[in-house]
Amino acid sequence: MPSSSSQPTDVESGLRGGVRIENLAHRYGDVTALGPVDLDVEPGAFLVLVGASGCGKSTLLRLIAGFEEPTAGRVQVSGDAPTPGVTAGVVFQQPRLFPWRTVGGNVDLALKYAQVPKDRRAERRDQLLNRVGLEGTADRKIWEISGGQQQRVAIARALAADTPLFLLDEPFAALDALTRERLQEDVRQVSSETGRTTVFVTHSADEAAFLGSRIVVLTRRPGQIALDLPVDLPRTGIDPDELRRSAEYSRLRAEVGQAVKAAAA
Repeated sequence: MPSSSSQPTDVESGLRGGVRIENLAHRYGDVTALGPVDLDVEPGAFLVLVGASGCGKSTLLRLIAGFEEPTAGRVQVSGDAPTPGVTAGVVFQQPRLFPWRTVGGNVDLALKYAQVPKDRRAERRDQLLNRVGLEGTADRKIWEISGGQQQRVAIARALAADTPLFLLDEPFAALDALTRERLQEDVRQVSSETGRTTVFVTHSADEAAFLGSRIVVLTRRPGQIALDLPVDLPRTGIDPDELRRSAEYSRLRAEVGQAVKAAAA
């Protein structure tokens, strides 16, 4: 998934944002969904939030994106409060594509909102589609491509704007196991290539172990940090299947799985 040599890479453009979360809590009516949470995320990290359903993972992601205002505490990205649509590119569990637009048309719309000049959009669109393995699909209709390919389009769209953050909320939960593994590999690679700070929500210990440079396990509601674990597995230069077969990966997956079960008890 190469980038054009005529354009600076995202790393060269300096698109890296640290996240600071201080005494953060959030309520829905009488229900405390999250907190308190304190967390600092270094620029360029791949943070995975993992825990059982209802533990506040998605709530925390929405607060980081700026989609909701916290009940207490604060979130800062690169030193400022997050702004929806500006701070982060976001990928949801469902692709949420516009079915009346082509693959390329969906990406073009994101580039328009990102204020990419019109005469540069076609080149940038092709770069993004190439990056997520969708070369030559710009003219395809959305219903003509598979669910996994649709999620790739959603990833390309989320990368259209020059945001410091890349946020993903269980984006592969509805996909078959093989497609899920392939997209995990793609997201891992894209994160390394762009250098953007990435926050990924999942309930899978397997997914957390494979993707994260850091893993945070949340307790059952209200979600608090039960485990904050740096990951020492190689991020590049290793075959994904070899990594999944390694003893280090197996140990990490087991540790995270046990922590998730204990936190949900």
